[in-house]
Amino acid sequence: MDAFFASVELLRYPQLKGLAVVIGGGRRKIDEELRAAQGERALRFIPVESFPLLKDYVGRGVITTATYAARQFGVGSAMGMMKAAKLCPQAIVLPVDFEEVRRYSRLFKSTITEIAPLMQDRGVDEVYIDFTDVPGGQREGGRVLARLIQKAILEKTGLTCSIGVAPNKLLAKMASEFNKPNGISIVYEDDLQGKIWPLHVRKINGIGPKAGEKLAKLHIHTIGELAAQNPEWLVDNFGKATGAWMHEAAWGRDDRPVVTESEPVSMSRETTFDRDLHAVRDKAVLGAIFTDLCSKLGEDLQRKGYVAKTIGIKLRYDDFRIATRDQTTESYTADGSTIRKLAGQCLKRVPLDRKLRLLGVRAATLAKAGEQTTSEKKMPTASVKRAQAATESIAGDQLF
Repeated sequence: MDAFFASVELLRYPQLKGLAVVIGGGRRKIDEELRAAQGERALRFIPVESFPLLKDYVGRGVITTATYAARQFGVGSAMGMMKAAKLCPQAIVLPVDFEEVRRYSRLFKSTITEIAPLMQDRGVDEVYIDFTDVPGGQREGGRVLARLIQKAILEKTGLTCSIGVAPNKLLAKMASEFNKPNGISIVYEDDLQGKIWPLHVRKINGIGPKAGEKLAKLHIHTIGELAAQNPEWLVDNFGKATGAWMHEAAWGRDDRPVVTESEPVSMSRETTFDRDLHAVRDKAVLGAIFTDLCSKLGEDLQRKGYVAKTIGIKLRYDDFRIATRDQTTESYTADGSTIRKLAGQCLKRVPLDRKLRLLGVRAATLAKAGEQTTSEKKMPTASVKRAQAATESIAGDQLF
């Protein structure tokens, strides 16, 4: 989907279309009061000059997404809003409405499966679709079906999307970025040298900042330069699995099927503070935030029908170092208070001598609620007593 979070908000505020807009601020009370008094439609009549500007933002928030008008100034997803304000001070700031985003996410995905039912969910705004056995799926290399999907999504949601069609998921992902917004790009196997190899190595989904930096130090910048390397040399520099995968990816090879159902590996909740907080001096504030994160994580697990066996924490200090710890128990849980106790135990294993910028809680080793075995549901009596003693001790001596 094209600038999905921003596009959903622009349905609510059409007067901002074509302007530089970033998503990442808090919802304004004045808008909520107007909507409550006059209805959702009233929001479209708010004057453009009444919206808050990025140059006036103060805080630690990060941008969820930005309109293409804002992206022209170098503003992008996951960028700190204060940094973005230096690049595009005139951008308008809008909040994230996760409930509305999820509603449109479900709507565009259900629209696709009515046309092409073999679909793999890739998050809130992205999917893979297998055209192979869809009637007419091969016409014009898939372009006809792609147009049909775009048209259906626009009619159902008012939103646009960009589609990349290719022989496999790796190339289709890259192709989907070629012609944004509202574009269709077709990549054939013999397009590899002409369309793929000139691209930067970071365009390969799976090569992140660290790998990209290491490749640059090795004087490898484009996918073509990566493809020219000896596989053994890549293995020597990046390890057996990663090196072999890099060679295959550079040559456009990917045999992963479109998987219609997959289980989540983990779930997490985290927050970045408006100011650095100290574990002792800000104990009450941190404690309330920590409890709220654990409670919301428990609600997420329950809403999605999962229980977790491993609970972990994530801290980012004021010097941007990150610390993580986790603990695996003998029983599964989706209870917020239990998660709070286990996460508190993890806290005892990290240094808290520096101020904190971010705090997060994570649940892993997931199972469907009710589907874990009896031995997994109940711990042996002795183990239960030990666990209870440990959590009671933690509860009585929480760090925050």
